[in-house]
Amino acid sequence: MDQAPVTPPLVAGPLQLAPFRAMRLAGSRISDPASARALSRPYHDVQQRLRSWEDRGFLVHDAVPALYVHEYTVSGITVRGLVGCVDVSRRAARFDQRALLPHEGIYPAQADDLADRMGEMGINPAPILLVQRSPAPLRDLLADVRTAAPQQVTDRAGQLHRLWSVTDPDTIASVNELLAPTTALIADGHHRYAAYLKLQARDPGAPTDRGLAMLVDHDDTPLFLGAIHRVLLGSSVRDVADAAASLDIRTRETTHEEAVAALGPATLVATDNETWLVVDLALDDGRVEVEVLHERLVPSLAHGPSRVTYHHAAQDALGQAGPDHGTAVLMPAPTLAQVQQVVDAGRLFPEKATSFQPKPAFGVFIRSWHDERVEPAPPPPPPGTPDPHPS
Repeated sequence: MDQAPVTPPLVAGPLQLAPFRAMRLAGSRISDPASARALSRPYHDVQQRLRSWEDRGFLVHDAVPALYVHEYTVSGITVRGLVGCVDVSRRAARFDQRALLPHEGIYPAQADDLADRMGEMGINPAPILLVQRSPAPLRDLLADVRTAAPQQVTDRAGQLHRLWSVTDPDTIASVNELLAPTTALIADGHHRYAAYLKLQARDPGAPTDRGLAMLVDHDDTPLFLGAIHRVLLGSSVRDVADAAASLDIRTRETTHEEAVAALGPATLVATDNETWLVVDLALDDGRVEVEVLHERLVPSLAHGPSRVTYHHAAQDALGQAGPDHGTAVLMPAPTLAQVQQVVDAGRLFPEKATSFQPKPAFGVFIRSWHDERVEPAPPPPPPGTPDPHPS
């Protein structure tokens, strides 16, 4: 991307989730990359494809609208969330009006492309992932929902999904009454969120007033928040040390083992796999590690970087580093409190700064707008038209 990311528009409260008629792939097709590819071009054939899957038993289409509690476990981490259609029809003029809190910038062209695809398909193919610390009464209410027997689905990867449908109007009203004064952080899906807003602006008052979302209570089943490491291509460890010295940031060369052991809050590690540099940051002005790196340290480098690459695994970053190639910067994992701190200050994180895991698998929830369109009533016949059904 040539252009810098921008702040997406902001949605105003109250935070609300509407029920929908969920589409769900058969267990053997959930998490199957081939299923995801099947919803690619030509987009105009997707509705027909979904109907074909339903006829062949590859897809279940629930008969009545519902909110859903979805629970799954990946690598020992259990996540439970509330799935529904989040209202995106109101725009916030001030930060204190926000209901949904983005923490990353978006590329408008990418959001436009996603909006065009969803518009042609007529579906939300997967929920965006939201996280909050929910009010205790909402946690208790959803615990009551889970006393009923769940529907259970095992996906292609052997992962068990437990699903509870919430169809009672009074329960749904209580959920939304408890959600109304709260906010939710966008953990994953910033470009889909921006696409929701573009679709809503194109056709207000339609099903595009809402977008599919899964809301996770971090005090109930916290998501894992991992680090995303960097490689500064074209920059050396000496460049990093000199830039840090010019900014009065303390560094020290040490061994591989001691550097890795030092990695943690307010501490980065820069290495070309030969020299290991511990960088001790002074976090002030409410800044977090990744902000100091990209706002202060990187702009002060004497050489480069010609490009920055991003890696979820430290080993992958180290594999691209070398004295004649570039410097890996190993990052500490941010905390949810730090993400909230940046968002509350009205800032965005640098690109690829957070990794919330595990995300919901593709195919557990698909939403079709065609289920929610209300056909307009036919116009009254002109005066003098004979009654087609005389008594």
